[in-house]
Amino acid sequence: MNTRTLLSTAIGATALFAGFAHAAEPARAETTSVVIVHGAFADGSDWAKVIPLLQAAGVKVTAVQNSLESLAGDVATTRRVIASQTGRVVLVGHSWGGMVITDAGVDDKVKGLVYVAAFAPDAGQSVEELGNQYPKPEGLKHLVPDQGGYLYLSPEGMSKYFAQDLSAKQTAIMAATQGPIQAKAFGDKVSNAAWSSRPSWYIVAEKDLMIQPEQERALAKKIGAKVTSLPTSHVPQQSRPADVAKVILDAVQTVAKQ
Repeated sequence: MNTRTLLSTAIGATALFAGFAHAAEPARAETTSVVIVHGAFADGSDWAKVIPLLQAAGVKVTAVQNSLESLAGDVATTRRVIASQTGRVVLVGHSWGGMVITDAGVDDKVKGLVYVAAFAPDAGQSVEELGNQYPKPEGLKHLVPDQGGYLYLSPEGMSKYFAQDLSAKQTAIMAATQGPIQAKAFGDKVSNAAWSSRPSWYIVAEKDLMIQPEQERALAKKIGAKVTSLPTSHVPQQSRPADVAKVILDAVQTVAKQ
């Protein structure tokens, strides 16, 4: 890479982070923080590319580490993290994390919800019920149960269906560090529908092979979310982190003005 290219790259990066910082100025003034809830077959590190972008914009970020043993357990863990925040909270959920933020998001501190290729149920619904109206996504055919009833995603499932737009090296790490989910959790029903009383944003992953993109669009419409569509796999936070950060910062700005 020559000197001119290096300089151009540096200038571009500086402009990007400066833009984020400017966008988040109201958030700092209003002490709005972001709490991120990961999905199944992942942990908080799934957001390692987005978190520094939000931090560079002056936003406090906390990634929840859920056990994925049950919906009630993950909701309880998320509520503890929300309770530790000061000021307003934007709650972000990916995939299964959408179930969690829908239930935990009724906390008074939560002022906005961001769904990233996520389930957005109504009160009394489970993941199993939400998926009944759509063809089974190809990625779900690559789940591997263990003796304790937890489900893992096979290495092939991770590389070809969960994160097919990432490198083989990265998906191998993701497969090794994944968080398995208790199969019974997919039958757990949410008690609350926080999106019914809070503004929401939804990122549709148009090439998702874990949740049908058609279902994502329908869920986003149902909850009245502000929609952003990205041409990504199930993990836009990994393949398009700047675009995902932009949506979250939009939510932060919006709730800071409320």
